[in-house]
Amino acid sequence: MIRKIKLLLLLSVFAIGTAVADEGMWLPSLIHKLNINTMQQMGCELSADDIYSINHSSLKDAIVALDHGSCTAEVVSKDGLLLTNHHCGFGEIQQHSSVEHDYLEDGFWAMSREEELPNPGKTVTFLISVEDVTAKVLENVNDDMTEEERNKAVRKTLDQLTKEAKGDSHYEVYARDFFNSNQYFVFVTETFRDVRLVGAPPQALGKFGGDTDNWMWPRHTNDFSMFRIYCGPDGLPADYSKDNVPYQPKHSLPISLKGVKEGDFAMVFGYPGSTSRYKTSYGIDYTMKVTNTARVEVREKKLDIISEYMASSQKAKIQYASKHARSANYYKNAIGMNEALTKLKVIDQKKALEDEFTAWVNADQARKAKYGEALGLIENYYSDVENDKAREFMTEALLRGPEIFTFAYRVKPMVEMLKDPESNKDRIERYAEFLKIMADDFFKDYDASTDEKVSAALMKIYAQETKPALQPTCYQEIQKKYKGDYEKFAAQMFNKTVFDNKEEYLAFLDNPSPKVLEKDLAFQTAVQIYEKYNEIRNLVDARSDILEKGERLFVAGLMEMQPNKKFYPDANSTMRLTYGKVLDYDPRDGVTYKYYTTTDGYLEKEIPGDYEFNVPARMKELLLAKDFGQYADADGKLHACFITNNDITGGNSGSPVINGKGELIGVAFDGNWEAMSGDLAFEENLQRCINVDIRFVLWVIDVYAGADHLIDEMQIIR
Repeated sequence: MIRKIKLLLLLSVFAIGTAVADEGMWLPSLIHKLNINTMQQMGCELSADDIYSINHSSLKDAIVALDHGSCTAEVVSKDGLLLTNHHCGFGEIQQHSSVEHDYLEDGFWAMSREEELPNPGKTVTFLISVEDVTAKVLENVNDDMTEEERNKAVRKTLDQLTKEAKGDSHYEVYARDFFNSNQYFVFVTETFRDVRLVGAPPQALGKFGGDTDNWMWPRHTNDFSMFRIYCGPDGLPADYSKDNVPYQPKHSLPISLKGVKEGDFAMVFGYPGSTSRYKTSYGIDYTMKVTNTARVEVREKKLDIISEYMASSQKAKIQYASKHARSANYYKNAIGMNEALTKLKVIDQKKALEDEFTAWVNADQARKAKYGEALGLIENYYSDVENDKAREFMTEALLRGPEIFTFAYRVKPMVEMLKDPESNKDRIERYAEFLKIMADDFFKDYDASTDEKVSAALMKIYAQETKPALQPTCYQEIQKKYKGDYEKFAAQMFNKTVFDNKEEYLAFLDNPSPKVLEKDLAFQTAVQIYEKYNEIRNLVDARSDILEKGERLFVAGLMEMQPNKKFYPDANSTMRLTYGKVLDYDPRDGVTYKYYTTTDGYLEKEIPGDYEFNVPARMKELLLAKDFGQYADADGKLHACFITNNDITGGNSGSPVINGKGELIGVAFDGNWEAMSGDLAFEENLQRCINVDIRFVLWVIDVYAGADHLIDEMQIIR
């Protein structure tokens, strides 16, 4: 999206209908030009330099990307203490859990630094600096280039710029394109690799309401967990070591106990993952009919099978808790998105904008020459999406569905090595050791009989949704030898594999043989699946230039057509700031949702013994006693959650909600059902960010858990 490419600093807020200050995921490095005056008028008492600076500590230095952007977290003490969502730490909580120590059920609290639990592979990343390199990149492209030539020239320049920015430092440097490859920035970051679990409430608090309440308001969830960043004695990132020390951050967020009231200024800092606000009516139609349909159809079947297994024992529930949560989250999101897009008539709104664009383009010959083909290219691309549909269903049903295929495919590099075992002896041994390390985590949370059921059900769905030419070769055998019975095929596949049993798998790695792999039905099926996937992906990529060029020209034209608007870039897992207010909303006629909930609602929702709505006895006792102390609101109640009209999406989970003074007032954890169209179209009257009140978080840490030592290391503003 861009207008005359070199005028890109005119970045502006574009949305269907009116553009409002609360909409937009803004680059913090540009708010001094675009947003700070509006923010201050709304109640922000900070300067742009207080929010983003590369010369001194600022708010950005307290915000981190968890695991390179899957979630966000914030630093809340001078000893590197982190606060994020419970579901952002769910995987680690689950990994540390066992039947003997069920931290999902009971919660976990490290009462000393020595008790904090390491998490190999978990990372936190700080943003060091951002540089706009658009002018340098676009010097090397012109309108006569094909998309392939243009992309090659852009990549060459970006490779050079990122190399220069990194120098001999330990920093990571990467580039991102914005506005559909019309603008470019280089990001310098620092990643810490020793991140330890400090605390988490029981799942009955941290995930109260479960899948039923997911994406819904009102909420009563205490959705948080705590980690700590460790570094080497020199203050630099280091792998886990007992000699590491707590990291001393450049900035940590003070925490306000003053609460919020309607109309208060609020900003959210974080790493939103992906939005497509500039997608055309053609793209939205595809998302609804293909992407979301594939997600719902496949995950519904998978979740049914997993849920049945989880109900069989406590061990099963622990094993599959994280897997179920990951799959269920965007299953429900896809349902809600389609409902919201339909209800809000987003496709009709997009078509109206496209008609306006077409009229504007056709009114001037120069514009027609430059932008006239944009919408035609996009329409042409979406007129033939059979391959795209196959890719979507294969990703959901075969790559993200059964676990055995991706697990077995990891052994594929060994095939070439084993053709000359003597020459490759050292490589084979090293790779086998690497695979053994991964095996422990895989089999700890794996049930072969459940995966067999998932495999049969999802392979069948893929067959039903695609034509034979787009199916892996094993599908021909299933039709001929097994008469189309996927359950029989899956049973045979799991009977003839070493990849569903830890002992057999480790025995194979001790003495890897190509004959074993040749006869292993799961491995051969996995290879065929990935071969077909790569074939389909190549077919899709062969036409991608059509869509890329069309969308690039369309957005460039939009910005030229609306020169007085502030355009903001789509989310792409880079740090963003959004600002707005604490506000209630009217979801439907005759109904108003107020902006906060209290723990009264937590008790009102109780269903004793229920997986989603159980209230632990200790929690109930404390809440009924109403001993809320310094964490009570002025009304004497303990507030649970509140909503703002901040613009967020996936990746913002765990983001800090900050008041006008730069103090932490809550932790963002969800969006609302009525505005599930938000990734594609911002709905200014309905879109809300759901946050856990920081006072509820601190009350649980202090009173429920008795971990007042954690409170002591925070800066509390009373």
